[in-house]
Amino acid sequence: MERSDKGIMEKKKTIKGCLCAIFCEILFGLSYLFTKHATTSVDSLTLLSWRFATAFLVINLCVSLGVVKISLRGKRLLPLFWIAVFQPVIYFVGETVGISLTTASESGAVLSVIPAATLIAGGLILKEKPTKLQAAGVCITMAGVMVCVLSKGMEASFNPLGYLMLLMAVISYSLYSVFSEKAVSFSSAEKTYVMIAFGAVVFTAAALVQNLRTGTLPEFLSAPFTNPALLTAVLYQGIGCSILAFLLYNLAIATIGTNRSASFVGISTVVSILAGVFFLKEQFSTFQAAGAFFVIGGVYLANLTRKSKSARPNRRNAKNAE
Repeated sequence: MERSDKGIMEKKKTIKGCLCAIFCEILFGLSYLFTKHATTSVDSLTLLSWRFATAFLVINLCVSLGVVKISLRGKRLLPLFWIAVFQPVIYFVGETVGISLTTASESGAVLSVIPAATLIAGGLILKEKPTKLQAAGVCITMAGVMVCVLSKGMEASFNPLGYLMLLMAVISYSLYSVFSEKAVSFSSAEKTYVMIAFGAVVFTAAALVQNLRTGTLPEFLSAPFTNPALLTAVLYQGIGCSILAFLLYNLAIATIGTNRSASFVGISTVVSILAGVFFLKEQFSTFQAAGAFFVIGGVYLANLTRKSKSARPNRRNAKNAE
């Protein structure tokens, strides 16, 4: 009876973790709708700084109202430092600069290897060897993402610095996932809070320095209030992505582990494509449909669990019992 109850609890825990990962990727995927128009009028640093500054203000409001519980006093904060350095600081620097120096197809193809890099990092640092199903599922998901990305054609920039920055983003994302799982003494809310705080300080400071040098500080400070598209993007990315999505992904890692959580990353690509089709009237090609099918199939395969041999009925024992 106890074994049965334990199995039910474990199943509920797995479902909870998978749902957290799925909704996290949906939130990230939908951000495409808001950033596409916003980045046509402002640079990426302006969007990043306002996004994390807004997230920091909102999450502090939630803490003061008791909606979010944070207790960092007396704890060794070094693990949180590394989590926040890898994500969002190094990741977004690598992704933003890498995308600006390479083509869309190149950046999408390189970033699609994040799940595989996370499996490798988990194996090396956490000593968690991925199952054959997880490895196969992640490979299929990666193939699906690449099909989606390359469906519009492959263009090459031949920019070594751009490739290096994208690779840095991939490595930092995988290390963030691993260090998040290792930081068991901190809640998902505490990890998210420190990540947002680091992002707000680093990106806002960088944006202020940049605008002071160019003499555009007044325009930067008033940007969200004079640009409706930027304000919408800031609110969605600040609350939807920086708070909710980060919190959900940290919950997923804490619940189902790094390897399983990483298998869901490709879903955001499918969501962004479908969002573009339904809301921006973009074309949906056969290759994109095939890629989406591979992504969903890969995620499903990576999260299948084989029944252990001990759980299988032993015919000989059953016959003797009769």
